[in-house]
Amino acid sequence: MQMLALYSIKGGVGKTASAVNLAAEASLSGRRVLLWDLDPQAATTYYLREKAKVRGGGVDKLVKGKAALEKAIRNTEIEGLDLLPAAFDSRELDQLLEGRKNSRLRKILKPVFDEYDLIILDCPPSISTLSEQIFSSVNALLVPIVPTTLSLRTLDQLRQHLDKQDHETPIWPFFTLVDRRKKLHNEVMGSLREQWPAQLSTHIPYASAVEQMGLKQAPIARFAARTNAGKAYSTLWDEISRRMG
Repeated sequence: MQMLALYSIKGGVGKTASAVNLAAEASLSGRRVLLWDLDPQAATTYYLREKAKVRGGGVDKLVKGKAALEKAIRNTEIEGLDLLPAAFDSRELDQLLEGRKNSRLRKILKPVFDEYDLIILDCPPSISTLSEQIFSSVNALLVPIVPTTLSLRTLDQLRQHLDKQDHETPIWPFFTLVDRRKKLHNEVMGSLREQWPAQLSTHIPYASAVEQMGLKQAPIARFAARTNAGKAYSTLWDEISRRMG
C-alpha cells in the first residue's frame, strides 16, 4: 500500500480538483483507492456526491481509535474508489492530533491497509500539526503550483520547512491552471526544472472542464475525459504511477 498527499501551503491552486481527478484515474487504471478528505471545507466530499459527515462518532472518535474506520468509509459511484469524507468538525483535527506521535495518521488508517493499493490525502492549505502528521506518513507530496512567482515562493517555503524539521518526504511539484498564452506562465515553467528536478513534467491547463466539476459533482473522467484537461490528468497519473513503481 502506498500513500500520496495532495498538499500546498497556498490555496486556490487546484489541489482538491487534482486529488479527485488523480484518485479517479488511479481507480480507472485498476487500483483500489481510498481518498481521505482532510479539509473541513469538504470540497472533495462534495465533488463525489457524499454528505459531509464522518460516521461512527465523528473525527474525535476516529482519531482516538474509538470508531470503526470501515463504518466511516463510503463507496463512490466510481468503481474501485472509496471516500473517507470530511465534515465541519474536521477543523478539530489539529487539536486532536496535538501531542500525539507522528505515526498517528498511519495508525488510524492501518486497519484498511490491506484493502487498498493506494491512499490519497486531500490536505488543507496550512502548516500545522496535521501537516506534520502528513509529512511523516506519505510516500510523496504532490504539490500543485500555479506558474506565478507567489506560488513558487510557497514551494520554496515548504522545502525549507521540511529541511528544518528533518522530514525526508519527497516533493513532486506539478503545474496547474496553466495558460500558455501568458508570457509569465511560460517563463516560470521554463525556470522550475533546474531548481526542482523532481518536478512532474505533465501540466494541467486552465480549462472549463475543471470548473465544471462543481456543477457535475464528478471527476473529469466521468463527463469530459477527451478534453485537454481530462487527457492531462490521465497522463499525469500515468507519470506518477511510473514514478511510484
